[in-house]
Amino acid sequence: MAVTIKDVAKRANVAPSTVSRVIANSSRISEKTKERVREAMKELGYHPNFNARSLANKSTNTLGIVMPNSAKIAFQNPFFPEVIRGISTKAHQEGYGLYLSTGQTEEEILEEVKQMVYGGRVDGIVLLYSRVNDKVMPFLIEQGFPFVLIGRPYNMNEDEVTFVNNDNFKAAKTVTEYLMLLGHERIGFIGGNLDYVVTIDHMRGYEQALTNAHIRIRKEYIVHHEEVKEGGQDAVIELMSIEERPTALIVADDIMTFGVLRMLADMNVNVPKDISIVSFNNVMISELSSPKMTTVDIHIYELGFEATMCLITKIKEPEVGERKIIVPHRLIKRESCK
Repeated sequence: MAVTIKDVAKRANVAPSTVSRVIANSSRISEKTKERVREAMKELGYHPNFNARSLANKSTNTLGIVMPNSAKIAFQNPFFPEVIRGISTKAHQEGYGLYLSTGQTEEEILEEVKQMVYGGRVDGIVLLYSRVNDKVMPFLIEQGFPFVLIGRPYNMNEDEVTFVNNDNFKAAKTVTEYLMLLGHERIGFIGGNLDYVVTIDHMRGYEQALTNAHIRIRKEYIVHHEEVKEGGQDAVIELMSIEERPTALIVADDIMTFGVLRMLADMNVNVPKDISIVSFNNVMISELSSPKMTTVDIHIYELGFEATMCLITKIKEPEVGERKIIVPHRLIKRESCK
């Protein structure tokens, strides 16, 4: 005969309603009682029927994660596994599973989000990107569906959206000023896809720093490619073909920087002797490059963790207003600048 909630309650010497609250991880139950009930569940081999609970509560205990289009390209970048690690840690702590989008185009992603919402597949959604002219966010706002954005909403009232972000404008301005302090004036900018708000903010910070220092912004020094290793290689080919080459580069992402370093080595251009490089993200592999990358630590794990914490609060307490959280960044000085 199957073990029931009543059997667990009897073993733990509590009411059946207390067992139900422990399963739901209610804050009304003390940790001591939770421990006793969970021990009784373990001893009796009791496993909650989450499908039945979901039907009763109209809850799935599942969070949706929406990737930028082409997850295939996204997963080449260590940013995404690391931010998902932050999301999954908090989700696990709160008893939520994860549902990952797989759409390859903007249209497929929007259709998948609609299925998540209309089909009641998830309780809330984390958007891992902020796109110019995005269609997903307006749909979620229109539906009144809980979601949190990692990034900055573009061309929208920020009071309408809960988002977790870095100050990417300030970070790019800081690294540009750092290179100028080292004596560089011919500073190139290798940005990611211009469809994404983070790229726009990086470029604005770079241009503002040059303007403040009365250094001319040279359009030929600014190139944009996908944030993968090959994108970095293609960018270097463009910039190194200029007659008056840059003496320093700001690169949007560490994985692109690997491509940059590889191509510069093939061209016999020494880093940092001939050209200095600053990157963004401080993923684990940034210390494995030769030379080791000077990069901006944006605390990727914390972005995911904080976003999930905000989302679960929105799900459990719908009356709570929208929030804006800025995760601090830090310049990590290593060996790629001179």
